Amino acid sequence: MPTIETRNNAKIESINRINREIDIPLDLEGNPMKVSDFYGENLFNVATSTDIPEVVRKEIIEVTCSGKRISKDHADVVANAVTKWATEKGATHFCHWFQPLTGGTAEKHDAFLTIKDGRPIEKLSVSQLLQGEPDASSFPNGGARSTFEARGYTSWDLTSPMFITEGPNGKTLCIPTAFVSYTGEALDIKTPLLRSISKLSKEATRFLNLVGSPDVTRVDTTIGCEQEYFLIDKDFYYARPDLVMTGRTLMGSSAAKNQQLDDHYFGRIPDRVMGFMQELDQELYRLGIPAKTRHNEVAPGQYEIAPIFDVANVAADQNQLLMATIRAVAAKHDFVAILHEKPFAGINGSGKHVNWSMSDSKGNNLLEPGQNPHQNLQFLATVAIVTEAVFRHATALRMGIASAGNDHRLGANEAPPSIISVFLGHTIEKIFDAINQGKEFTGNDGDTFLETGAQQLAHLMLDNTDRNRTSPFAFTGNKFEFRAVGSTAAVGFPVSILNAAVADVYKESADFVESEIKAGASADQALMKLTTKWVKNAYNVIFNGDGYSEEWVKEAEKRGLPNLRNSAEALKVLKNPSESAFLTETGVYKRSELDLRYEVLAERYNTHREIEFKTLLGLVNQSVIPSAIDYKQQLGEVIARQKSINLECSVETEIYKKLNFAMESLYANVCNLTTAIQGLKGTTEEISDRIANDLFPQSEVIANFCAEIESIIPDDLWTLPKFQEMLFLR
Repeated sequence: MPTIETRNNAKIESINRINREIDIPLDLEGNPMKVSDFYGENLFNVATSTDIPEVVRKEIIEVTCSGKRISKDHADVVANAVTKWATEKGATHFCHWFQPLTGGTAEKHDAFLTIKDGRPIEKLSVSQLLQGEPDASSFPNGGARSTFEARGYTSWDLTSPMFITEGPNGKTLCIPTAFVSYTGEALDIKTPLLRSISKLSKEATRFLNLVGSPDVTRVDTTIGCEQEYFLIDKDFYYARPDLVMTGRTLMGSSAAKNQQLDDHYFGRIPDRVMGFMQELDQELYRLGIPAKTRHNEVAPGQYEIAPIFDVANVAADQNQLLMATIRAVAAKHDFVAILHEKPFAGINGSGKHVNWSMSDSKGNNLLEPGQNPHQNLQFLATVAIVTEAVFRHATALRMGIASAGNDHRLGANEAPPSIISVFLGHTIEKIFDAINQGKEFTGNDGDTFLETGAQQLAHLMLDNTDRNRTSPFAFTGNKFEFRAVGSTAAVGFPVSILNAAVADVYKESADFVESEIKAGASADQALMKLTTKWVKNAYNVIFNGDGYSEEWVKEAEKRGLPNLRNSAEALKVLKNPSESAFLTETGVYKRSELDLRYEVLAERYNTHREIEFKTLLGLVNQSVIPSAIDYKQQLGEVIARQKSINLECSVETEIYKKLNFAMESLYANVCNLTTAIQGLKGTTEEISDRIANDLFPQSEVIANFCAEIESIIPDDLWTLPKFQEMLFLR
């Protein structure tokens, strides 16, 4: 456990860090290169590789759109081209890079080296490119695979580019793949995501073909992930066992100043942090990840990065790479990047706002309202379809964002509540309100400008919607922002749920429109009737107000909206056929895959919490109580000395009593939690319920007493780095 000396040394080291100098890419003349000159240099792009003939390129595009298999001969061309490219860049190994149900990524490296006719050569064979065989029993599988049933397969994803990662002394070619069991169950995040993309494309394309766009051949789901994170000095991190073991501080007294002044948000980026951000951007650009924005977030020590939109599958892979790169680059600057949803109590936690939209094969954004959204019937129908999908499948969407970490954010007066609702903004809400009441909406034609009152300023065009930071699912101009996703989430999972929900309603909508047109209605009449149908049905899920307020919780209950307050509740949706049937009916998941996901996710929740409980008990017994005993001893000596010479010691006695009460209360709760942990038995579901409803609240009581003791004890007796040090010293 840390000592006073450890904490003091951490403060000294943090304050005296020298900013890391990074190598800026230079051209042959020694001048700094433009980003566009080195962008994607570690990305293998089939579309631009000179070693891939046009006929192969066309087949790959056809395969990715149609689901056909790539021919072995053409796959061999790709394998040879990528081998040449990777080895010329210094790569010695390749791996199938996949996303198991751990929530992270996995890879097993194989050397390019092989022996042919007694001679060493570098070779990536067709079979090695197309398929791998990791051990399916050693990854989370929810009991779907026994130890003796180990076979699983990774399969090359042609839609996501291959890339090179760099270690201290070598490079590795990474091939994005799916991961399935020997019996065909998806044991990863990617496979259901790909299914959901295909299903949504099929149903949305059929819908568009019916309502006036017969030449649309597909619809792509696009996402952009805004990633929030904290940076703290590595010495503080390693002096906090709770951060090392759980990713968050399990106890701590709030600093007097944190985010109350709102002076960190969008403030000047500290030099050391800026150096990190500049190197991070550089590494991301080399990987072909289009990092666009960077800034200080609300809480001290908190930051955000956001890339440009991409198709959902590629963007999901890029987000996994982004998180890994954030951690790796932070370490080079003597930081540790904390991606946990709530690493510090009392200040804002971190989310991953997933901006979601759809575009057709002609490049049209289906959620672009145009200048007069009330006259854009296809747009209104699309928004109504998405709103109905969220209303109909709110519990599944809540399940898709469930995790131990995200439970700390949702509904915590800093992030969207656990009640899933839709924010549409002033204009669209007025349109839908008129539709719901059977009235006509008359909007303002043309552009609307914001009057600032200052002639020196450029005219600002007013969007058709404001932004609502308290909404879990908000329309933000030409996309929906799924704000409730946690910062550590593998976004492919919640996006697969969202895609399936929308595909479900699109199918029903296409059936409805088709029947209306057959009955003699025009496409516009069918669209208006469909929009009215969904607006009236889903109107209760539309909420433009303050999602943080207690009034909304009460109002949502009156509206019949579900409020799944923790992961133990939310994950049960996976086991409930009435709430999860659409996932199997759309073909995005098999029933067996939902069952195994419940076991995996609930077990992960249980395990995370048990690790937190045991780590917290260790901190209390090895740091908090010893420090408190030391102070009690000092106070006792002062009280005894003053009493011996008949001096008043009421202040010292009062402090002693206060500290003693806190210690006694703390220890009683520690004993109760210890006993409760030892008595954790039953099914996965029973253990989850017990943890969420009994043990976790007990641990919060313990944390509160620890914070009280920290606020009483003199600074020089407290061994753990404090919030004010970790968040402000750098």
